[in-house]
Amino acid sequence: MTLEVTSSAPRRSSLPSAARATLFWTLVRTDFKSRYQGTWGGFIWALLKPMSLFVVLMSVFSFVFASNPTYKLDLIVGLFLWDFFAEGTKTGLISLVAKGYLLTKARCPAWILVLASLANAALTLGVFSLVIVAFLGFSGRWPTPASLGLFALYCLALAAIVVGFSLATSVLFVRYRDLNQVWDVASQAGFLVAPIIYPLAVLPERFHAYLYLWPPTPIIEFSRAVLVKGTVPTLRAHLLLAIGAGAVLLVGVLVFRRLSPRAAEYL
Repeated sequence: MTLEVTSSAPRRSSLPSAARATLFWTLVRTDFKSRYQGTWGGFIWALLKPMSLFVVLMSVFSFVFASNPTYKLDLIVGLFLWDFFAEGTKTGLISLVAKGYLLTKARCPAWILVLASLANAALTLGVFSLVIVAFLGFSGRWPTPASLGLFALYCLALAAIVVGFSLATSVLFVRYRDLNQVWDVASQAGFLVAPIIYPLAVLPERFHAYLYLWPPTPIIEFSRAVLVKGTVPTLRAHLLLAIGAGAVLLVGVLVFRRLSPRAAEYL
């Protein structure tokens, strides 16, 4: 029985749904164990990274934005959402190369490798969401059920963006290995473009539309609106967010479907 696939024709996995689910869970569990095995803190390290950054930024910029009473709440919401975006896109981009042996030596659907690589970032986002709610509660701003529902939708939109980006870049990275370095530079610049450490209001309003083109910006701002400020963005704003997230996901799926059948040839 031949396991290695060299044909340029599209491959269709013969794995049944139950086998795919088992494979996905096995990959997630293996990745989680390999990531934290041998560390005394384990998964706690994933939480300490943004928390330590929050403490540092809070210590520095709380003096700059002392007139903003909700600055610390805005900062923690922005940092945790950004951490998921940065971590998810980074691991998704290299997912096929990191698990390339499963493409060249076995019948493994390539998309499962991409989605499994995002599970750790998704789990961290779930824990971060609980931390955000607790932090808001301790500050006397318990979010309402409606606010939590909208926040969950914003997290789903961010997840769709990360999945779409990861699907497209994972198959591009097997061909263009410089893409990893390019994205590192772009994400570092993107951290400053997104209104994470500064309120969007400090910039002239004519620049706001350009910042909203960067996918994390509307999700961060909408999440702050419903969780911290207690306001709900307009229906038009929600429609634009849904269209943007859907477009990124659709483009990612189309690029992946076109290039993934030959991905194994470049590994």
